[in-house]
Amino acid sequence: MLSFSDLKIPVIQAPMAGGVCTPALVAAVANAGGVGSFGFAYSSPQKIAEDLMAARALMSNGSSAGNGGNGGNRGNGDNGGNVSPSRQARGGAINANFFVFKPVALPESDVQQAAMQALQNIPVSPDVFDTPPEIPSAPFYPDLHEQIAPVWQHKPDIITFHFGIPDASIVDHAHALGIAVGMTATCVTEAIAIEAAGADFIVAQGIEAGGHRGIFDVNADDDELSTIELTRQLVKQISVPVVAAGAIMDGTDIRAVLDAGATAAQMGTAFLCCEESGATPAHKDFLLNQTQRGSVMTRGFSGRPARGIRNTFIDHMQDKTVLPFPVQNSFTGGMRKWAAQTNNGEYQSLWAGTEYHRARAMPTEALMNALAAEMTHES
Repeated sequence: MLSFSDLKIPVIQAPMAGGVCTPALVAAVANAGGVGSFGFAYSSPQKIAEDLMAARALMSNGSSAGNGGNGGNRGNGDNGGNVSPSRQARGGAINANFFVFKPVALPESDVQQAAMQALQNIPVSPDVFDTPPEIPSAPFYPDLHEQIAPVWQHKPDIITFHFGIPDASIVDHAHALGIAVGMTATCVTEAIAIEAAGADFIVAQGIEAGGHRGIFDVNADDDELSTIELTRQLVKQISVPVVAAGAIMDGTDIRAVLDAGATAAQMGTAFLCCEESGATPAHKDFLLNQTQRGSVMTRGFSGRPARGIRNTFIDHMQDKTVLPFPVQNSFTGGMRKWAAQTNNGEYQSLWAGTEYHRARAMPTEALMNALAAEMTHES
């Protein structure tokens, strides 16, 4: 299995769904010595297979690094956290990420109608909806076992999960194939459950992180811990490596989370403006030129808390009725597709962390080189 000490740079490019994580982006991060990640939340098995093969073909050595070592270096006695970007290493790796969906049912008809009214009343021209939006019908999300089938064939170095813990059979199968397993935690309680499930590492998602909040139960209280505080708490109570995520934009930030006990840093927003990123032009424009808006949490797009750049739709949906996740995600799909096609950032889900104003537009290789230099305070 992959060991984090195999990496040239202790960076995981965060998995981001919706086409952001192109094979070119994933491969470029891996070629630079980090972990390139796909966000396969809603992807079909065919698309997953195609993306994994495409990224592998773009990697400089034709394969990724995971051949030997312990997938997560279980045990914090030597967690590989304080690694040097200048040391000799085999190269990078590929991560395939999946959502752990929970059973969901449509709410009562009055709730459905209120959600319909909220969407129909968005302040845009009538041509947004060629046909009125319809309440989605089951199945509301893909079958995880069917999605993962291509993983067993194409064997990325890592497989990770968001929103919960997958079936034990999935973790066991991954380990049998030499694939390391990681899962997201937003608090100590979740992390303890993840470690007990046999994960090789834990992604500690701070409240600053962009995209969907990984909390297991959206109806429970959220500790809303910062990345640094969560990392410090987890490394004291967890024996597997911890990967810090949230508000990490440069090498100085990476060094800070490593000093707090993390083994590596997971960075998403920092890669959105890279040339190889599949983020829409409007998304990149807002990141670079709409820094005054800030990022906020919303359930308006998907029904689950997610952090994105504040825009007209987020403002409109404040205190409005939404359908449960991921039904709301399908419900707003037509609007988001229209917004992407018309390059209208006011109605796209522009996921971004609190520090998005520090995003840099450059090729992925250049960004990875900059991160490595900044970690060692080089210019």
